[in-house]
Amino acid sequence: MSQPRSLHAPHPAPLVKDRFGEQLAKRKDRLSPTSQAVAGFIDANRHGVLGLSALEIGLEAGTSDATVIRTIQALGFTGLRDLKDTLGAWLSEVESPVEKMSNTTLSLGQDTNATIDFVINSQKAALDALGSSLNREAIAKAVPLIAQATGVGIFGIAANGIIAEYGARLFSRSGIPGKAFNLTGVALAENLLQMAKGDVLIMLLHGRAHREATTTLAEAKRLAVPVVMILGREDASLRAQADASFVLPRQKSQNVALHSQTLFALEALHLGVSSLAPDRSVQTLDRLVTLRKDVRPYSR
Repeated sequence: MSQPRSLHAPHPAPLVKDRFGEQLAKRKDRLSPTSQAVAGFIDANRHGVLGLSALEIGLEAGTSDATVIRTIQALGFTGLRDLKDTLGAWLSEVESPVEKMSNTTLSLGQDTNATIDFVINSQKAALDALGSSLNREAIAKAVPLIAQATGVGIFGIAANGIIAEYGARLFSRSGIPGKAFNLTGVALAENLLQMAKGDVLIMLLHGRAHREATTTLAEAKRLAVPVVMILGREDASLRAQADASFVLPRQKSQNVALHSQTLFALEALHLGVSSLAPDRSVQTLDRLVTLRKDVRPYSR
């Protein structure tokens, strides 16, 4: 009779092997120094590469697009598309919610104290990142852009979609109409009709440059809407297109992602904007209190 499987037995290995990593390990010594630099850049920026052309990869690695293609082929891929498909499949597997939850629960076991420490350490790491000099500079650049806007659109999907809704309400309470762009697929198209000249777009991005993100960014560019990005990765491929951006990396990419750092960032931006225009914020909140009294008058 087979034994029941332990709730904390090691989880299965990812179904997709790291083909790029394997090919690089096998063939790295055969590459020229220039090709090694290209391969090293790709390896260190796997997410970012998915949104780059051969020319852009070459510029980042200090060489030509032809050298990039030759390097990719020397590693055993037919071309850039084959490489991107391979990296994309591997990333989607190792970053799946199932894999991350399995990793996290396996490491925590049934230890409540370990769980509490995991959450506390994640928050500490997020706060330390928010307080870094580079992120302080980015926030100082973003706050005046938002304060001068006639509206704030906040893009985020999946879990970030809930946070986008919360952020939109925050800015509305400070007198700047907030709009959440948090739908997916074709439904996002109607959502984006709310974006207008004079707005600022805040994008909550943690993974790859998916179609919803690129479409939203393209519409912002068409309307000349400034873009502020709150990123989970330094190598995010869309970062170069932001007017201001700051990075709040998650503690460990292989574990369950907590979203408090995004909330910290939005609340810092909101308070910064409110401080630049305190009269507007107070007047808006005063009107909100009046409306609440009208809706729910005190009982007599």
